Amino acid sequence: MSAPPLFLFGFTKWKTFVHDWFPHNEVRFVRIRQWPFEFELYWKKQLLKDPRTKVLAWQYKGPPNLKEFCARHAIPFQFVEDGFLRSVALGALRVPPLSLAFDSQDMYFNARGPTDLENILRTYDFDSDKRLLERAAAAREQLLASRLSKYNSGRSLDITSIYGAKKKKRVLVIGQVERDASITYGCSKKVTNNDLVRLAASENPDAQIIYKPHPEVLEGTAEAKSNPELVRNIAFILKQDISLADALETIDHVYTITSLSGFEALLRGIEVTTIGCPFYSGWGLTDDRQPNARRNRKLTIDQVFASAYILYAKYLDPRTKAPIEIEQALDVLAKMRTEVRG
Repeated sequence: MSAPPLFLFGFTKWKTFVHDWFPHNEVRFVRIRQWPFEFELYWKKQLLKDPRTKVLAWQYKGPPNLKEFCARHAIPFQFVEDGFLRSVALGALRVPPLSLAFDSQDMYFNARGPTDLENILRTYDFDSDKRLLERAAAAREQLLASRLSKYNSGRSLDITSIYGAKKKKRVLVIGQVERDASITYGCSKKVTNNDLVRLAASENPDAQIIYKPHPEVLEGTAEAKSNPELVRNIAFILKQDISLADALETIDHVYTITSLSGFEALLRGIEVTTIGCPFYSGWGLTDDRQPNARRNRKLTIDQVFASAYILYAKYLDPRTKAPIEIEQALDVLAKMRTEVRG
């Protein structure tokens, strides 16, 4: 008997790593660029041929009515995005991810409605799962000790050689790829990286403002829609892709729109201001500028970490092709980084 079909919508052709994640399925890549009527005339019939069919969509790159069609016909459906511990290089360089996030409701960064991740954060009974919180605390310490991040392309160095001697409060502004969907769906108003720098400078007039552009912008694989040179008079702009762990050294306050880097700052006990509504805001840990009425619960940092990094994200060893847990994922990622750096 043939393997159950798994249809991939919105996945670019280089994402062949999906075969490793679903070795027991017949993985079928659906052409990204389709005629408007192609889904109606062809793919609907294909999805209904086998009752074992499952569907994945990379972010929102599938047909606009794909999720609704699957729900109507009881076809299992999930959105997919890179996880929170991705790789030792940028996704734009086509490096397979170590972790992926699967969500049956929406993309985890979409603040407009509930997601599987938000539901975990809202409803999980942490009081009855002490073992989970013990794992979360240990994994968080492992993450901090290893100085790993989502991307690990930046080189490590003595931050004093970049920032200089610390003489006053330091505020780090985290730049993002401004066309990124996490901003589009996670921030209710239009905000550029330069807007964020100006806000941080205006609210911290006596502080040293440091602006860290996104690694993809520094690498030239993503366009900077707001010119960093226009805020050079109020901020020190990092010109090289240094590791996030190093960039957060000696920092007192972080400003971000929706970046995961804000959560990594929280893990280090740094005050964080969020202009948008990332998954980790609204739980009493951040200075929130965009309220979310659904998030009416106070959580600890380990509870949020456990929800996102243990209960929600999934991990796969890129070498053995075997599913692993976060503890093993951190070990694998650390070894890969050592090998890359020599």
